[in-house]
Amino acid sequence: MSENPSSFRYTAEHEWIEIRGDVARVGITDFAQAALGDIVYVQLPTVGQAIKAGAVCGEVESTKSVSEIYAPVDGKILQVNDALNSQPELINSEPFNQGWLFEVTAPNSEIFEKLLTSEAYEEITSH
Repeated sequence: MSENPSSFRYTAEHEWIEIRGDVARVGITDFAQAALGDIVYVQLPTVGQAIKAGAVCGEVESTKSVSEIYAPVDGKILQVNDALNSQPELINSEPFNQGWLFEVTAPNSEIFEKLLTSEAYEEITSH
């Protein structure tokens, strides 16, 4: 299992979020992609869509199951990773890099700080 980047924050639903200036990039964790197995299809939110923290905003389909993607924060979708339309397996091979899902307006630091640290996330996934 790859190391969860310490500069990212995480949700109990296995999404990660990375702040990049005014933008937050979101994806699913290495733990989640490993549990799902080979990813064959991704349904992403649409650019301009408003999302609410904790609400379903897409789904990931694997050879084993379909899993919902939950928004880690409130915001507006700025960009989606179009490469996943033809290469959904990028989520399996590079969950923290080329396999990102979407970008959303960055939350304020107070909300970001309430998400799980890499240590806290590793604690809940090690059981």
